[in-house]
Amino acid sequence: MRRFRLIALAAVLALLFPTAGAQADPGGTSSAAAPSFFDPHHPLQKPDLSRVKQIRFLTEDDFPPFNFLLADGRLAGFNVDLARAICAELDLPCSIQRRSWELLIPALDDNSGDAIIASLAINEETRKRVDFTASYFLTPGRFAMLADTTLSAATPEAIDDRKVAVVAGSRHEAFLKAFYPKAELATYETPALARNALKNGKVAAHFGDAVGLAFWLNGAEAAGCCRFKDGPFTDPRYFGEGVGIAVRKGDEPLRRALDYALARLDRRGVFGEFYLKYFPIGPF
Repeated sequence: MRRFRLIALAAVLALLFPTAGAQADPGGTSSAAAPSFFDPHHPLQKPDLSRVKQIRFLTEDDFPPFNFLLADGRLAGFNVDLARAICAELDLPCSIQRRSWELLIPALDDNSGDAIIASLAINEETRKRVDFTASYFLTPGRFAMLADTTLSAATPEAIDDRKVAVVAGSRHEAFLKAFYPKAELATYETPALARNALKNGKVAAHFGDAVGLAFWLNGAEAAGCCRFKDGPFTDPRYFGEGVGIAVRKGDEPLRRALDYALARLDRRGVFGEFYLKYFPIGPF
């Protein structure tokens, strides 16, 4: 569930390479700006909160930097900070409960909680079980290359027939097959193996999940070996519709309240602060 029409090739690539809300970074890390997923011109009207007395958020604890446990056992992460900020924005009492991933929706169904904030993907399968707010995060694809790469760009023309590491059977492999037909794909069973192939110089680039790559690039394992090059790529046919906060089917008062709070936090810059806090090397 998580973790994220044929059109002329030229037209598709023209849409995929630029991304609104992200600024270019000469170092290839796009660390200078936070993206926005909300329309800044959409009129905001605070919804009626008379039927929303509290919000019991549900999340998990093993998906850093979105949700994880600190050494003292407290929950932390992007989603956790966002949940607390939502409650402050709406001036409502708030709790955040921890559940294992497979028990999140069942806990919502049995009324153990009111909303899931755990990077749950919005897709056909999950929509059958829950209602979602607007998407508040996307999981784009991006190219990572060695810091000293001689490649000037991550376009099909620049990469040409060079070797690119990708996870076998992934949406990233499907994207490369569609839009980088000349590239030599080196397939690996896991993202870690694909990243290691890049770090060890076995491939010219690795194309994968930008969120996971951002976390890796900023960590000790990468040891400064690599950087992002171009992107991000956000075509929903390959990279999904993003993640949203899930509520029980039909809970319109809470869903509207959450949508309002998310948009307000974005306009006030709070969302951007959280993004920069948890993604010093950003996926966008």
